[in-house]
Amino acid sequence: MRPLRIERMGMTAYGAMLALQESRHREVRDDEQDDTLFLLEHLPVITAGKNTGTGHVLADRAELKRRGVSLHETGRGGDVTYHGPGQIVGYPVVQLFDEERDIRKYVWCLEELLIRTAGDFGVLAERVDGLRGIWVGNDKLAAIGVRISKWTTMHGFALNVSTDLSGFDLIVPCGLHGRGVTSLERLLGEAPPLSVVEDRLSIHAAELLARDAYLA
Repeated sequence: MRPLRIERMGMTAYGAMLALQESRHREVRDDEQDDTLFLLEHLPVITAGKNTGTGHVLADRAELKRRGVSLHETGRGGDVTYHGPGQIVGYPVVQLFDEERDIRKYVWCLEELLIRTAGDFGVLAERVDGLRGIWVGNDKLAAIGVRISKWTTMHGFALNVSTDLSGFDLIVPCGLHGRGVTSLERLLGEAPPLSVVEDRLSIHAAELLARDAYLA
């Protein structure tokens, strides 16, 4: 199996992390570095994907500045989302080969690793036909937005563990009206430690991506 380098970054600003992702993408694509899974938290930020609709960011720049939230355009798929402390963001930068070169299958694997991780803590999360991410009832527990260039992946997923969900009030989450967001903390009454959730994400990522994980 190909190795999977796990890098646990802690709290990281979005711009710096995007630059690191882009650099690692080139290295992985050119076989200069192992496939990598970055796990981290972001400082409060709204990220807009390629499919972000008009009006899906509800706050103006003055309000975002007052709330200490930055705004970034990204090259990933999907609509707009919010990242903040208490949310585990995962960025797999992996080179896909042969039967792996199926975008739907890759997104399915990301959803499945999130479903299995939620299940480890007693939360039954599911897919919803036609929508990305994982859901508990009407509420999204984790979002997914990816970019694949030259069959090497970027961006990834965001799992709400103990996230301040009021940050999502600044946007129309993923451009979906009439649906909400939730977290493991809201569902369980108490949030599991982020480090433990990262452990489970790492294990399931290695299983589903069929790679041999090691901690950098």
